[in-house]
Amino acid sequence: MNRKTTLAAIGGYQPFLFCIGMYFVALFFSIFICSAIFYAFYPKKSIAKDAGTGHKIVTMAPGGSKMLLTVTNK
Repeated sequence: MNRKTTLAAIGGYQPFLFCIGMYFVALFFSIFICSAIFYAFYPKKSIAKDAGTGHKIVTMAPGGSKMLLTVTNK
């Protein structure tokens, strides 16, 4: 008596499921890679304060424009 198992039926979908899984993994990591490249060219405009010394650090403006960087001590 030959019994058919469901394991053999699922095994036929293995290449298809592998391709779908790899697609979603690549999509997930591409979000982080693209956002890292974007923020490398266009950093966030913010003024950060150093906790101990009170120095101001000004980030550079995007697009390669000239900006004066000043460090003040209060």
